[in-house]
Amino acid sequence: MIQNPHLRLDGIRAVLIDLDGTLVDTAGDFGVALNAMLAALGAAPVPTGRLMTFVGKGTANLVRKTLAERFPDNEIESLFARAQDKYEAVYTSINGENTVLYPEVREGLAALREAGLPVACITNKQHRFAVALLEHYALADHFDLVYGGDSWPRRKPDPMPLIKACEAFGVSPSQAVLVGDSGNDAQAARAAGCASLTVPYGYNHGESIQTIDTDGIVASILGAARAILPRATSDLAS
Repeated sequence: MIQNPHLRLDGIRAVLIDLDGTLVDTAGDFGVALNAMLAALGAAPVPTGRLMTFVGKGTANLVRKTLAERFPDNEIESLFARAQDKYEAVYTSINGENTVLYPEVREGLAALREAGLPVACITNKQHRFAVALLEHYALADHFDLVYGGDSWPRRKPDPMPLIKACEAFGVSPSQAVLVGDSGNDAQAARAAGCASLTVPYGYNHGESIQTIDTDGIVASILGAARAILPRATSDLAS
């Protein structure tokens, strides 16, 4: 693992970026929606910090893990459909309201766009939720494509979404880098043959980022842009 403020990646022709925990701190929205789901089932709330350790492997996993905090294993499947419907209804109504954009996201995305690199958002969040959240922050125009956890038959840490994005951009996986906050992202990048950068402020299932097999830890999306772009603009160099 490299942790170097002067890190440079050579030959990158496309950038793939995670969403939750990388671009936007979505803990507040997840906490509200999941605890509303539990309340509808007559269960007590779970601390948001605990819920965030479940984030990263799609909605179904998130709902099941949350149910497991309050219900015995033999009841989870019978409750699942009702629970997921409630979660999705609440999440749809609040998407973006209790979230915070991480520092230097806009600057980093603008630098990548100015450099002319194609950029994809690849998340395990459902596609409709991802697009709505990017639009909430007026970030959608910074991305050439958005893949959600339901865009392909398999999601991260499977490499399929990354490989599909590379195909769409007409680049080989070795010419792409995935920027994320978790081992989920780094595993997908390794499996696809992409480079991997990790930001230090996300969720990573409650585990230290020092455990992640990544090519570098960068302070922000702007830090990632500094590592990726072959020539720093005056803005990036400052």
